[in-house]
Amino acid sequence: MDRIFPARKDRPVRFRLPPLEKVGDAVAANAALVGAVATGDLTPSEAGELAKLVDAYTRAVEATDIQDRLTKLEASQVRR
Repeated sequence: MDRIFPARKDRPVRFRLPPLEKVGDAVAANAALVGAVATGDLTPSEAGELAKLVDAYTRAVEATDIQDRLTKLEASQVRR
């Protein structure tokens, strides 16, 4: 069975990130991760993996914002 279903190498991490609603919220999320490592609530590798999620969220929001701006700019150019 181990060959068909390899053993999980990670485990669920119980940590509540601050809400991520805009790109600026990533600063608070990363600060919370650093604080959790400092107090021993998270290992550095756990915090690193969670930081990757925060980074992916930030990039997705930025890409969406760029797309929205580009769409508005193109629409304003067509009207002229």
